[in-house]
Amino acid sequence: QVQLVESGGGLVQAGGSLRLSCAASGRTFSNYFMGWFRQTPGKEREFVAACRWSDGGTEYADSVKGRFTISRDYAKNTVYLQMSSLKPEDTAAYYCAAVYKLGQRIGVLPKDYDYWGQGTQVTVSS
Repeated sequence: QVQLVESGGGLVQAGGSLRLSCAASGRTFSNYFMGWFRQTPGKEREFVAACRWSDGGTEYADSVKGRFTISRDYAKNTVYLQMSSLKPEDTAAYYCAAVYKLGQRIGVLPKDYDYWGQGTQVTVSS
């Protein structure tokens, strides 16, 4: 059973930085894709960033390109989302997601992922 546990959320001023962590367990993740999504009340969950565990290939939403970086630590089975130049519109609950798949295409929809963490809240004040 895959388990994903997020941490690192909190309150930060606009322009600041945060690093989210997603500790993954229950599998060997070499053929997994790992993603970060976010959601605000009343809105659909939206894609933020994702990576292929095997080679570190990445994909980003246009809204976060140049500001957010996804990375993984193979030894720690942990995926990170480094967020910089944060804006109030980045305020949301952030969710880690995972899916086992072969191939290269990185999914950007929630339905592309099978496993989800419980979420961590990020609040950016203006």
